Amino acid sequence: WGTDALPRVCVYRSLKHIYAQVISDESGVTLASVSTLSPGLKGKLKKTKGREAAKQVGQALALLCKEKQITRVIFDRNGFLFHGRVKALAEAAREGGLKF
Repeated sequence: WGTDALPRVCVYRSLKHIYAQVISDESGVTLASVSTLSPGLKGKLKKTKGREAAKQVGQALALLCKEKQITRVIFDRNGFLFHGRVKALAEAAREGGLKF
């Protein structure tokens, strides 16, 4: 799975929120995490569910990864279909500069 050189982005979605975290399984640490509950995003969002919220989370994750010099990742959809909110998050992260 995720290593220090190539961490994985793990996505979880509930009925109301979406979460994404960058994990190095080799070290056993979370390098970055963003969700619709994050203080920076919670005030900006009108609704915490839906594709628009997922896009915001993807963009915020890409920015956070850029700050930590993470450019390449493995995308772990965590069993969810690559459709709807998960796809919106992934596309926004790609547009933000993450490669997977």
